[in-house]
Amino acid sequence: RAARTSVFYATGLIGFFYLLTFVLGFGAMVLVGPDAIKAVDKGGNMAAPLLAEYLGGTPFLGFIAAVAFATILAVVAGLTLSGAAALSHDLWTSVIRDGKARPGEELKVARGATLVLGLIAVVLGIVFKGQNVAFMVSLAFAIAASANFPALVLSIFWRRCTTQGAVASMVIGTTATLVLIWLSPVVQVDILKHAGAWFSLKNPAIITIPGSFLVGIVVSLLTTDDAAAQGYDASVRDMIDGANAH
Repeated sequence: RAARTSVFYATGLIGFFYLLTFVLGFGAMVLVGPDAIKAVDKGGNMAAPLLAEYLGGTPFLGFIAAVAFATILAVVAGLTLSGAAALSHDLWTSVIRDGKARPGEELKVARGATLVLGLIAVVLGIVFKGQNVAFMVSLAFAIAASANFPALVLSIFWRRCTTQGAVASMVIGTTATLVLIWLSPVVQVDILKHAGAWFSLKNPAIITIPGSFLVGIVVSLLTTDDAAAQGYDASVRDMIDGANAH
């Protein structure tokens, strides 16, 4: 019950935050004007600070800039630590070393992963300079949704889902999304300055998410996994018993 309550409040706060972006965006468009915003940054990322300056002058602009800087720093630090922990513990220690990493080895990998992730983030930030941040976030959501959402839904709600199907869904979903983003106008036209792009959509999620579902279903039907089926039955029993207990 506590976990469900926490998820409810967290989801509500996140949803409220994203709803506010519409208010801020339309407010900036009406009060500041699209031309003034694009004159400062063609990606439109300065809409909120310019709106703050319009409403409260330089002091309010300074306050919003400080809040934005602190938020960006916290988010970047959290994502870097999360990525380094995933690479060092989940990938290196659990998969590559099969849980038999030497003492201190995981810490060294985590430090190296932090440096590599930081460099990648800096390079991508320079490459995608001028792109709208909200749109770039939607691309990250597209990658995450294509990789994780179909596998999670199939493994939770479909008894026939196998380990091979879930893995194939994640691999194909991630690969297809990255390839289509590379072939999209975001990279081919806006960054590489080509005349056109091989893939016309800027966000491939509408194609890659159903495709990931399809791959997971087809591979699951072509393979067998008795352990996964038994684990599914046990999970269903646990959920029913837990619901009856409350």
